[in-house]
Amino acid sequence: MLLGVPVVVIVPAYDEERLLRRMLAKVPPSVDRIVVVDDASRDRTFEVACEFGGRVEVVRHVDNRGVGAAIATGYARALGAITNPRAAFIVMAGDDQMSGDDLPALVEPIATGKADYVKGNRFAWPGVRQAMPRSRYAGGHVLSWLTSAAIGERVHDTQCGFTALSREACAALDLGGLWPRYGYPNDLLGQLAARRMRIAERPVRPIYRDESSGLRTRHVPRILWLIARAGARRLQRPFVA
Repeated sequence: MLLGVPVVVIVPAYDEERLLRRMLAKVPPSVDRIVVVDDASRDRTFEVACEFGGRVEVVRHVDNRGVGAAIATGYARALGAITNPRAAFIVMAGDDQMSGDDLPALVEPIATGKADYVKGNRFAWPGVRQAMPRSRYAGGHVLSWLTSAAIGERVHDTQCGFTALSREACAALDLGGLWPRYGYPNDLLGQLAARRMRIAERPVRPIYRDESSGLRTRHVPRILWLIARAGARRLQRPFVA
């Protein structure tokens, strides 16, 4: 438990044998459950995750379905395991790029009922310009601006994968309709905005060491299409007084 609510960490992992052990070892003891979703890795990701046992549940996709699909699988597992509506479902990547020290800040708005979804904001962290590669810094700002315009709500770091979602909000989402690959953060924000769920942001550390991003230039057109779709959904939703 953290701040009085159960916490489940969901770890989407694809070919993370090298970094997953280090990442899982750092998850704080305040986390009640960890769900590692191995998205049909070609290395020993599954075996490494199984070494931990205890609070770590390991799920394996037979075929590679994408990071969004892995997160949706993790959410579904968390929904089946936890009943407290204010439980916090945290997404942490398996590449050790996120700090467990930031968990309380992400959980707090959910534990206190202030938000349904909390987005990590790397751009609000002091020294981000020195820590984050220039291309990610610039691209992240552009995609964040476009996504914010599409969903009608300002989100400063839409591409950050370090997030917290309340169980109640998770149960209201169309997990099966979540975009399965790169672009899922933008699609998920679109679903949240369409349901008028409360979105908050908290500063998180931008950590870049020896991991490599799977995001490529070829993914950008699809992300832009997802942003446009989110905007169309917002325009089509009925007005609620």
